[in-house]
Amino acid sequence: MPVEYQMANQSEERQSWSSRLAYIMTVAGATVGFGATWRFPYLVGENGGGAYVFLFCIAMIVIGIPMILVENVIGRRMRVNAVDAFGGSANGKKISPAWKILGYMGLLGAFGILAYYMVLGGWVLNYIGSLITGNLDLSTPVTVETTYQFFQQSIFNSPVIIITYTAIFVLVNYFILVKGIVDGIERSVKYLMPILFVFLLVMVIRNVTLPGAVEGIKFYLMPDFSKITPKLFVFVLGQVFFALSLGFGVLITLSSYLDKNENLVKTATITGVMNTIIAVLAGFMIFPSLFSFGVAPNSGPTLVFQSLPIVFSNMWGGTIFAIIFFALLVVAALTTSLTIYEVIITALQEKANISRKKAIFITLATIFILGNIPSALSDNVLKDVQIMGKSIFDAFDYISGNILFILTALGSAIFVGFVLKDEAKEELGAGKTLTNIWFNYVRFVIPVIILVIFFNSL
Repeated sequence: MPVEYQMANQSEERQSWSSRLAYIMTVAGATVGFGATWRFPYLVGENGGGAYVFLFCIAMIVIGIPMILVENVIGRRMRVNAVDAFGGSANGKKISPAWKILGYMGLLGAFGILAYYMVLGGWVLNYIGSLITGNLDLSTPVTVETTYQFFQQSIFNSPVIIITYTAIFVLVNYFILVKGIVDGIERSVKYLMPILFVFLLVMVIRNVTLPGAVEGIKFYLMPDFSKITPKLFVFVLGQVFFALSLGFGVLITLSSYLDKNENLVKTATITGVMNTIIAVLAGFMIFPSLFSFGVAPNSGPTLVFQSLPIVFSNMWGGTIFAIIFFALLVVAALTTSLTIYEVIITALQEKANISRKKAIFITLATIFILGNIPSALSDNVLKDVQIMGKSIFDAFDYISGNILFILTALGSAIFVGFVLKDEAKEELGAGKTLTNIWFNYVRFVIPVIILVIFFNSL
């Protein structure tokens, strides 16, 4: 479809995605970041392998796709920022301004995740730089002690280097964002997503063909049903929120640029399926190699930074494949960070009625100073600063992922089910039976599920 423009309450014209494919690829990029390539694999390793993968696929159907539709409906309804999307009128009545609190909570959550997320990007860039310069030498087999010492020295004890790499990552985001939704984010994602898929397939093919890889595949795909518990399922449901960027305005913002004629059910289903496929593929590029070289799969968040370098050092062409792997992480992180930034940028641009370029600068600079730098210093200079008993880095993650996102998602489901009501059904635009099933599920079941997730995460 042609690019269309619609005037919003702002000083510049609001763009629309140039095509359905462009929107789907951008949403896929938004939901395929560190959640799929870093967090999902280590959680699989810690929680029973195939049992976790099995529950993740079910959770995508139970909570993922229905909640994508909730945010799509809210976002496209008024085609404005993630705060004002909770305003206007519905069913002939003006919506209380109090509902906009949900939008502001989403902005806070977006700030929180970007505060540490960009630093993770700095970690990955540091590893790529170290591999290229030979500071991290994987040409011969390395030990657990070697990778541990490198991680401590290059990540925790090198704040200036990490802040520098984080700043580089932020600048890359800036130069893409200033070009706008279509010429910036959309065009970049069109190139970045194919690159990500190619890198992913290269790593999967390399790892599943390693000697002894079958044991890793069995661990990954064959669920041990004795490890499946209600508590684990609730935990997996919570991971779906992180994996799909639910609750902090990303899908609301992206769908606000979506044409009214687009099929929301189709795009939501494709988004959920693509996220699941890429997350599962990410496991294929990790677990076969771990088992091939006898490395434990349950090393937690440091899996890709401390355990995988051991694997690469034992692999033919290990340094090259390590660079490809970490480049893949950077690409995945970039496609996500761009869209999270956009949540705050769009809100600031429209609420403060300022130019896009100024909104971008204020957003990125503020998060860098108040979020990225403190997160990068949380394990060294600011290691004695604790928030809720956690380091600054971990506190940003916990407060955003376990409190703000979940409560915003809960409020969004209630908003659709009890405020928008018939207007939500009309916006969905699906068949009557499917629409009613989704609406009643969102109205009565989803809030209960989210409350269980919330109390389990505290």
